[in-house]
Amino acid sequence: MKRARFTEQQIIGILNEQESGQKTADVCRRHGISEATFYKYKAKYGGMDVSDARKLKALEDENAKLKKLLAEAMLDNAILKDVAFKKMVTPDVKRDAVAHVCKEHGVSQRRACEVLSIDRSSMRYRSIRPDDAHIRDAMKKVASERRRFGYRRIHVMLDRQGIVMNLKKLRRLYREEKLTVRKRGGRKRALGTRRPLGLPSRPNERWSLDFVSDAFTDGRRFRVLAVVDDFTRECLALVADTSLSGLRLARELDTIIARRGKPRTIVSDNGTEMTSMAVLKWCQGTHVEWHYIAPGKPMQNGFVESFNGSFRDECLNETLFSSLTQARTDITAWKEDYNRNRPHSSLGNITPSEFAMKMAMEKQAA
Repeated sequence: MKRARFTEQQIIGILNEQESGQKTADVCRRHGISEATFYKYKAKYGGMDVSDARKLKALEDENAKLKKLLAEAMLDNAILKDVAFKKMVTPDVKRDAVAHVCKEHGVSQRRACEVLSIDRSSMRYRSIRPDDAHIRDAMKKVASERRRFGYRRIHVMLDRQGIVMNLKKLRRLYREEKLTVRKRGGRKRALGTRRPLGLPSRPNERWSLDFVSDAFTDGRRFRVLAVVDDFTRECLALVADTSLSGLRLARELDTIIARRGKPRTIVSDNGTEMTSMAVLKWCQGTHVEWHYIAPGKPMQNGFVESFNGSFRDECLNETLFSSLTQARTDITAWKEDYNRNRPHSSLGNITPSEFAMKMAMEKQAA
């Protein structure tokens, strides 16, 4: 701002010289001012003494200061309203908000940070963390192929490909890529106390079975018989058909036994197929113990219930079945993938087939 040439006291002195009888032109020439400036001084300070002029100057300065404060407050209010709809949580979002305010309102970065209560050091920080583009691409490829896999199973799959990293780092990249699997709500289950069975200690000691239902694209229903080895977690059979009777159940169990051997115990619920005369006769003929869980207590058959959840989440809910032939083909392919490729968390993130082979080798070594 241009500095004033004369103080209030000097201006009053110039006006007094003219009032004492000197010519205006002579006074202006002596002090180096124009007549227009002289009459401007006279209009503003005419009839005042030095104290009055100083009071006027103080009032003008205070008024200018108040106007400046009001303008700044109004600008701050406008800035806050402009960014009120944004959630400024992460540093990247805060940097974008400050840049937006500087561009739209023409304020400095310092002023924008002060109004938005953002530390200026975070504005100038630039991350030196690597982009990890190849890891992100591999992770997204696995997630696109197996849409219901969380970051833990993706970590195992990447480890198999030779991409080794900390699980926490993978979890960060997993969230940054927005690959989080949305949880599906489960149905309401019966309440009651748990009565778990003893855990099996070897293959074929206990099998669990249950039925899962689904529908074709035309609305027709079909059912799937699931049989699981509770020790190795292997899926022994997934039999899909529009109707599965007790007699058909007995035939499918005979097929599995011919391939794998006879189990000591089979666990199931109290469905009509499991309590049919055909199943009771089969138990008497094969001398296999059949254990029925308590009514309304599916948690007592937790191994196959857990398998059913993965089966529905990763296969049935992900595929549209137009025919029984297609359903059988896709379900069989998923069963093979489950046994041979899918990591199982309760087995130390190895596959059921690998675990069964490991147990067989330990048995031979013993």
